[in-house]
Amino acid sequence: MWDQAIVHQQEDAPPSPRDRRAQAIVDRLAGRPLALVGMMGSGKTAIGKRLAHRLGLPFVDSDHEIEAAHRLTVTEIFAHHGEAYFRDGERRVLARLIGEGERVIATGGGAFIQPQTRALIRERAVSIWLKADFDVLMRRVRKRPTRPLLQGPDPEGVMRRLIDERYPVYAEADLSIISRDATHEVIIEEVLAALEAFLAKQGEFSPEMTAPALPPASTGVHVALGDRSYDILIGPALIAHAGERLARLAPGASAFIVTDSNVAPLWLNPLQASLDAANVRHGHIVLPAGEPTKDYAHYEQLCEAVLTAKMERGDCLIALGGGVIGDLTGFVAASLRRGMGFIQIPTTLLSQVDSSVGGKTGINSRQGKNLIGAFHQPALVLADTDSLGTLPKREFAAGYAEVVKYGLIDRPDFFAWLEKHWRALFARGPELSHAIAVSCESKAAVVARDETEQGDRALLNLGHTFGHALEKLVAYDSQRLVHGEGVAIGMACAFRYSVRAGLCPTPAAERVEAHLRAVGLPTRISDIAGWDASAEDIVAAMAQDKKVKRGALTFILARDIGASFIARNVEPEAVRAFLEDELRAGA
Repeated sequence: MWDQAIVHQQEDAPPSPRDRRAQAIVDRLAGRPLALVGMMGSGKTAIGKRLAHRLGLPFVDSDHEIEAAHRLTVTEIFAHHGEAYFRDGERRVLARLIGEGERVIATGGGAFIQPQTRALIRERAVSIWLKADFDVLMRRVRKRPTRPLLQGPDPEGVMRRLIDERYPVYAEADLSIISRDATHEVIIEEVLAALEAFLAKQGEFSPEMTAPALPPASTGVHVALGDRSYDILIGPALIAHAGERLARLAPGASAFIVTDSNVAPLWLNPLQASLDAANVRHGHIVLPAGEPTKDYAHYEQLCEAVLTAKMERGDCLIALGGGVIGDLTGFVAASLRRGMGFIQIPTTLLSQVDSSVGGKTGINSRQGKNLIGAFHQPALVLADTDSLGTLPKREFAAGYAEVVKYGLIDRPDFFAWLEKHWRALFARGPELSHAIAVSCESKAAVVARDETEQGDRALLNLGHTFGHALEKLVAYDSQRLVHGEGVAIGMACAFRYSVRAGLCPTPAAERVEAHLRAVGLPTRISDIAGWDASAEDIVAAMAQDKKVKRGALTFILARDIGASFIARNVEPEAVRAFLEDELRAGA
């Protein structure tokens, strides 16, 4: 929703022809947009429209974009979803607008305050602060009493506080113009003069720098959950320094490493060496690799091993492996001594971008996948990108399906970037760390809003209702189907079902399927070796999905790429008919 391109209805008229002065300024901008920043009431929209007209550029107001995409006012978005939700979406909208090239953008009052948005504007745009004093701002905002941050009993006190907090940050803008009660023509003339001086001093700017960009991704992502908040660190050599991080995080604590037979020969010794170097007492267990390990028997085995090692409540479990090890270890940590701390060290792409983040833990039952478990957040996630160098191509591609998922949910800019750069990711280039960070940022934002999946966290299950049913019907046989492959088929099915239901344009579903196939992922149920289950079998398996409520099926469907939504009470008969057609098409 946030990233949907919409018709810019606020562009009152086509850009006017440019005179020589305007053309010279636009040439020097070399495709960069102008971003107007400042407090509510500083005149960003009024000045922005006139500046755009003077320079012959399009004008767009980021708040209007957000309101049009949600069909809600900014005040209503604040009321329904909170400020954190709004700021995360605002960052994405501005990333898209800036990536679309030369234009004048009026930003929201809090946009430039957000570090990532500010970094993006600094790198890809020219920022202009419209600075107004307190009396001017209050006189203007009183004419529009719908500002969400001024709805309390003391709007003047709030305004003074915001000025104190924000003005030092606004001062980082490229240009500063006094917004006062002068004519618009006078203010525009001052903006043009300041732009000319700034651009002349700056020198040449490469147009290539304005290529569509994603918000800057960090190598450290914070998951904001109050006293259960934690960090996700992304980069090389993190396993080699895990011991010192644990010692700082939990001084005096012992550690118990849980890993599997595939990961242990590669990464157990380096992790143990780092714990030894930090003087951390530790034990370990090596479990069989694969989805069958997520069962009652291995849950009991791990519980007894940790207790036998005399690990106390204040000690720490370390999950060293993929999603299976992380889910199992987290559930044991949630259970033992009524809650122990644990650290996730995911060694697969899938676990680095998905299962290690968000606190979902559990094991499988004969009735279905992940039906027994708990929400239990880790204390730290160390996503060591070195561990991905040893990942088989099939496992890497399976993990990549979860990366694509974030683009399909609400990040069309990210999906387009992946279409262009996926080969660099598979070659383990620097783009890989960026993709992991963007994925973790996307999930962390959702988890912070909806930790226990009472609302929009369910969007993260795009493709999973189909995928989990398929996994169950092959009895979790990884020779036939691994989790990420099930998700890939599930996402393609979700888009095709959305087309069938008249919700989504056909080209969007075709584009999704084409990209998944290009990277080597399956997109059809018939791609699963030896498939012999019926549509009825699949619907029956879906009936045990965790999102089923009072017997009704819930799916994540799509209106377009980057426009997924939660569809409740989906008719089983409609799903069964769709699956019958899918199976016939693959026969």
